[in-house]
Amino acid sequence: MKKILPLTHGLRSEIQIPGDKSVSHRSIILSSLGDTQVEVSNFLAGEDCFSTVACMRALGAQIEQSGEKFLIKGNGLFGLREPENVLDAGNSGTTLRLLMGLLAPQKFLTTFTGDDSLRRRPMA
Repeated sequence: MKKILPLTHGLRSEIQIPGDKSVSHRSIILSSLGDTQVEVSNFLAGEDCFSTVACMRALGAQIEQSGEKFLIKGNGLFGLREPENVLDAGNSGTTLRLLMGLLAPQKFLTTFTGDDSLRRRPMA
């Protein structure tokens, strides 16, 4: 039988975890609703997440990529603006669903599109 001894010192380590798609979408959207600059790191650099970036830019957020980080500054919770064009969610159902919920109560018109696959998916 082996005896388990108590630790004499704590464990200390740092790990890098890969970016998460769900968190990346939400970090861009929520940061865009504030009026102070936010730095987002560990962003999942995938096509779906970049669809959210493009849509939030079209809605008035200032989003700049600096290396692997994003610097985001919105215009406040009520500072979204009507986009000049149709918002293209690409193939991202997350982009479309989250932004439809965010934009439904706005007092401006927003029209969405996506690729053929996204346009065939149920959104009810």
